[in-house]
Formats: sequence, structure tokens, C-alpha cells
Amino acid sequence: MVSSRSVSGVFRRPRPIKPAPGQESVWDYPRPPRVEPRAERVVVRLGGQVIVDTTDAVRVLETSLPPVYYVPLDAFPEGVLIPVGGTTFCEFKGQASYFTIAAGGTVVERGGWTYPHPTRGFEALSTRVALYPENMEACTVDGEQVTFQEGGFYGGWITRQIVGPFKGGPGTAGW
Repeated sequence: MVSSRSVSGVFRRPRPIKPAPGQESVWDYPRPPRVEPRAERVVVRLGGQVIVDTTDAVRVLETSLPPVYYVPLDAFPEGVLIPVGGTTFCEFKGQASYFTIAAGGTVVERGGWTYPHPTRGFEALSTRVALYPENMEACTVDGEQVTFQEGGFYGGWITRQIVGPFKGGPGTAGW
């Protein structure tokens, strides 16, 4: 376990895990974040159904956070994305709107979000949706099942290619 608190109780930056060849450290990701197009195959299942199967994803990379994958709105079958009220605000991307995700009799309230009018530099997100992988039946990137980011807020997708430690879990609020 990586500690983020010193003996005196003051928060400090955790020790990044050194990436092996072919891996990335989230501590090398930028702040402010950047959007990066990806050609990997992203497949998401919910309620026994494939609700996304695309090679047209982008991921948002931000210091200390696993990548968040955004897939095209039009990659979802009709009726899967149900707009819901309420918004949140990101200092970098702007105002987020939410979707309930429904498929195969399974309903995930506020299981996805989008930035319909993102700030400059994040325009690619305006026609895309991010999903919380912990609430989906399965999320894969090029066939690898992703692990979800702890904490239930950020929605990061962790693969073997990504090393941390990751913000979001207990004890990481001060990072």
C-alpha cells in the first residue's frame, strides 16, 4: 500500500510506481489534462448485451488519474442512453451532463456522462460519453478487462499498461 500521509499528518505526493517497458505512469500524465485519440477496440457490456463496440475512442489523461475513455454517442444502440437531470462542473472540461444507462433489464442511474459544450481543448468530448466501468458488466480495451478506479467519482479505466498509485481511493483526497 502506498501512503500519501507523512508522519506529521501533512499530505505529500505519493511515490509513483516505476513503469515497466510498454507501461505508462499516471504521474507522467499532464495537468491540465489532455485528450488523446485511440484506435483500440473498446467493448462495453451491460445486462448481457454489448452496448458499445468501437475503435473510435478518445481518452482523457490527467496527473494521478487512470485514463477515462470516451466513446461516440452514436456507438450506443437506441434507448441505452437516457438523459437525466443534474450537472457537475470540471475546472478543465466544463459542465458535465449525465445519462442513465439501460440494457437487458439492467439500469445504472447516472452511469455515464458527457460534456455537450466543453471548454476549449476538449471539443472532442462534445459527441462522446464516458462510462463508470465499475457499474458495467464488462469493459474491455483490446480484449483486456479493465479494472475500475476506486472512489466512485472519476471513472478511470485501469489496464495492465497503466501504473499508479491512483487518486480516488481512501486516503488520496489530498493529492
